[in-house]
Amino acid sequence: MDIANLIQTVAIYALPVLFAITVHEAAHGYAARHYGDNTAYMLGRITLNP
Repeated sequence: MDIANLIQTVAIYALPVLFAITVHEAAHGYAARHYGDNTAYMLGRITLNP
């Protein structure tokens, strides 16, 4: 396996997984805020910045 193939494989699999985890965790904060827990919002943790 050459280095270009390895980089392509990482880009295809790891980047979408990182994006999905980020959106999933931000959704936890949005749901908590919706149900009355403002802790994550007040601490600035509801963001798509990993």
